[in-house]
Amino acid sequence: MALSKLERRQRIKYRIRKDITGTAVKPRLSVFRSNKEIYAQIINDVDGVTLASASSRDKEIASGSKAESAAAVGKAIAEKAVKAGIESIAFDRNGYLYHGRVKVLADAAREAGLKF
Repeated sequence: MALSKLERRQRIKYRIRKDITGTAVKPRLSVFRSNKEIYAQIINDVDGVTLASASSRDKEIASGSKAESAAAVGKAIAEKAVKAGIESIAFDRNGYLYHGRVKVLADAAREAGLKF
């Protein structure tokens, strides 16, 4: 029997997380995408601490199309990371395809100064 959409994403997520972990030197940028919103966190997995976060629900993020809000979240998370002294990160797409809003967020974070 075929896997459901959530089971498939969960398997991909575990496969990605097996290789990608966040450290103090190179934390992990985790992306969560719902049907309406998009969220991003920079995480130090060694200490179990979230260093910075941004989402499309924040008041300073302008609401527009889903892609525009994803770009704004990518820019906001990169600005918060640079302010916290983080230059390079490991990108965790969280089981989603690197396509659409996830790609837009990653490109906006790169343009705002993050290296990954």
